[in-house]
Amino acid sequence: MAHVAEWKKDEVNDLKELINSFEVVGIANLSDIPARQLQKMRQTLRDNATIRMSKKTLISLALDDSDKKGSINALADHMDGQPALVFTNMNPFKLFKILESNKTSAPAKAGAIANEDIVVPKGDTGFPPGPILGELQQVGIPAKIEKGKIVVQKDQVVVKAGEEVSAKVAGILTRLDIHPMEVGIDLKAAYEDETVYTADLLTIDEEKTLSDVQKAFSQALNLSVNAVIYNKESTPVIIQKAATQSINLAFNASVLTSKTSDMLLAKAYAQMLALATALSEQDSSAVDEELLEKLAASATQAPVAEEKKEEEPDEEEEEEEEQEDAAAGLGALFG
Repeated sequence: MAHVAEWKKDEVNDLKELINSFEVVGIANLSDIPARQLQKMRQTLRDNATIRMSKKTLISLALDDSDKKGSINALADHMDGQPALVFTNMNPFKLFKILESNKTSAPAKAGAIANEDIVVPKGDTGFPPGPILGELQQVGIPAKIEKGKIVVQKDQVVVKAGEEVSAKVAGILTRLDIHPMEVGIDLKAAYEDETVYTADLLTIDEEKTLSDVQKAFSQALNLSVNAVIYNKESTPVIIQKAATQSINLAFNASVLTSKTSDMLLAKAYAQMLALATALSEQDSSAVDEELLEKLAASATQAPVAEEKKEEEPDEEEEEEEEQEDAAAGLGALFG
């Protein structure tokens, strides 16, 4: 039986003690992180987290032999590059956010894998005509000389996401002062309360998440109001809705209350004005028609009326003639 080095036993025991002492255990990749930046990250996390690098086999042994329940040993499936354990009591999502926000840009290295498309932007490179023009064209960058400067004619993807960066491209990017890589502690997964969260789950779009929560709250409130389910949020809305509906009912039924009297008077006043306007328009039309009828009648019936005056004196004229005849008779008597 092979002898196990004492330091390895001590290392596994130290890791086990740390695993059992913290609520959250993460597995991270520290590859290609400069020592200075790693030291800075340790200082940033000093009061909230502990970072411990070790060999993959020793980390696996410590995870398998820990007191944690659930699938903590699944963290071993995410050991890439130079693995390290991160121990903390903070929420794993908060830990992930802190680690991501402290990443910095860095030059591309030959053999590195691009996390996203690497683009050389259109514009003046600042270089005078020289051998670099041919170097740019060799890696597929469309460049030419304009006004004594080397100019990139259009945006050009030199490395696609997931592809390896060649030595030539890495050299050109560095000369163009393009730093497309991010350097920092890359958290691959984190364990909390018998659950392992991978990096894709820990990556949260905060604006979208907030919008989704607000939308869910609004939908829940609408449901509780429409279903008349009383709670802290829905009760004021339900009461307000009931008050509005009661006022509408009283208004439509012409029931006078302190809330409806002004509205009903305004409604009556508006109806009165509308009725007056309608009657005014109707009377004007009737008068015009009556006037036209009278004018037509006078044009056709006036001569007939004059003939009747000659043939048939009216009653007043007959009465006057009778009075005149009577006076003449009396005059004859007293001659």
